[in-house]
Amino acid sequence: MYELSNVTKTYEQGKRTVTALSDVTLSIPDGQMVAIQGPTGGGKSTLLQMLGALDRPTEGTIELGEANLSKLGDGKLGRIRAREISFVFQSFNLIPTLSAQDNVETALALLGVRSTLRKERAAAALASVGLGDRLGHLPTELSGRQRQRVAIARALVKEPTVLLADEPTGNLDEETRDEIMDLLEGLWQAQGLTLIVVTHDTAVARRARRRLLIKKGVLTEGA
Repeated sequence: MYELSNVTKTYEQGKRTVTALSDVTLSIPDGQMVAIQGPTGGGKSTLLQMLGALDRPTEGTIELGEANLSKLGDGKLGRIRAREISFVFQSFNLIPTLSAQDNVETALALLGVRSTLRKERAAAALASVGLGDRLGHLPTELSGRQRQRVAIARALVKEPTVLLADEPTGNLDEETRDEIMDLLEGLWQAQGLTLIVVTHDTAVARRARRRLLIKKGVLTEGA
């Protein structure tokens, strides 16, 4: 469960202080599907970085379970990211010289999983997203929807408790967008993940069981 209390994030830009998040207080229960929607520059990415243990607030606290993400050192935050939190991005972020299976295996490399088990888990993860027949294909040999499926398999192969999706359909057409959201929703239901989707797309946001709106750093509950 996430607990955010009075979270504020400010940056210095020249002689100006810019407020990216303003006094955000939020609870997200385990297993919930949440969409965070807002305009570019409204604070979506900053909030996602906080939830993903990639940054710390200027003020306030962020807790994931018993871990206070706003107070932990870099090493402990790195271990939480490695084991509990996975990310899916708009740009796929696949390594072009590696096959689909090898790309998925990279998520297990830092966890000390032995080679044979890595291969088995990567193959199973790809099968779970409908790419069991594409294990040896390079990213350039896959369509956009297939590349995003590989990225989702890579995110899920380490069996995280939280999946953070940052504009996961931003590079896809409408039909493929709906296909990827069907996949994410199905995996969320099957695996009991906490799924948080950051998007500017209202059609994507409405798929979530809970919708949050953020504008100029201020977070509100959506209808």
